Amino acid sequence: MAVRAFDEAKSEAFAGSMLEVLNGAAIALMTSIGHRVGLFDAMADQPPATSHEIAQRAGLTERYVREWLGAMVTGRVVEYRPEDETYSLPPEHAAWLTRAAGLDNLALQAQYIPLLANIEDPLIDSFRNGGGVPYSAYPRFQLLMAEESGAVHDAALIDTILPLVPGLPGRLQTGIEAADVGCGRGHAVNLMAQAFANSHFTGFDFSEEGIAAAGAEAEALGLTNAEFEDRDVSNLEANGRFDLITAFDAIHDQAHPAEVLAGIADALQPNGVFLMVDIGASSKLDENMDRPLAPFLYTVSCMHCMTVSLALDGAGLGTMWGEQKALEMLADAGFTQVEIKHVEGDLFNNYYVATKSGGHE
Repeated sequence: MAVRAFDEAKSEAFAGSMLEVLNGAAIALMTSIGHRVGLFDAMADQPPATSHEIAQRAGLTERYVREWLGAMVTGRVVEYRPEDETYSLPPEHAAWLTRAAGLDNLALQAQYIPLLANIEDPLIDSFRNGGGVPYSAYPRFQLLMAEESGAVHDAALIDTILPLVPGLPGRLQTGIEAADVGCGRGHAVNLMAQAFANSHFTGFDFSEEGIAAAGAEAEALGLTNAEFEDRDVSNLEANGRFDLITAFDAIHDQAHPAEVLAGIADALQPNGVFLMVDIGASSKLDENMDRPLAPFLYTVSCMHCMTVSLALDGAGLGTMWGEQKALEMLADAGFTQVEIKHVEGDLFNNYYVATKSGGHE
């Protein structure tokens, strides 16, 4: 067999792309910090300012702010005027980096990079010896997910996501029994309970911390139609109890997703609806080559979703289980009709509307 000739140009191009990867990773770390300490928010819609002025505005230590600005300037995120040593955040960049940007805030996503890096050592042990990294190793993950999903749900849950199911807002107004599986800190449940006072909502999650936060928010809002249960959702034991069940980016994380889906199907009334929001990828690797953020999502899968499941001796389904696998598993669980819908501006998710009887009111 002939040995393929070494392609010098290809090698040099790859080296260049890897340098971009290293710089991009560094910028991601600094972007996460900038988001968490409020620097992007402090610089948005402001005239050029010195590092001292920016630090004072943000309530931070100037020396750290100055070094952070060095990374942001050389990373082409922040602009710099050497003549007066001032810095500014262009409005075109602020539109993707500030809390005011809402769903477009990519700085929020950058927080996953340092969070995942924290578990590199135990993950390497799992590579060598099997098993996984437990959920308890990610102390900030639930807070980050709550921040991310909260932005989505505040903007779109009531007026955009729920109406994907024909007739659902009207049924919720009249009054139905609904549940959210893998509710985390319960913000989606509380939003729905606020909007639909005649319906009753139950949030299920195995995180005691999440359930406590959910209940505290419900109490602060004065809600009497929302409750939360600390429960392993692979064992719902709620035969025919619910008219609606939702799961927001939760199924692929489960240790036993097939059991969870079967339990959801059993817990629904005959005309009930399961609204499953999950990653909109393909189950085939080659079909994800041009998908935005595919490397990011496979990394999140390897370093969180898959390994957390494997730590519980689970299926290790992973973030990128894909549309084909999702449809297969929904069918196996007993759902006879599934429609896949999309929400404009959501780059990540498919919205699966699943029923057992082939229809809903």
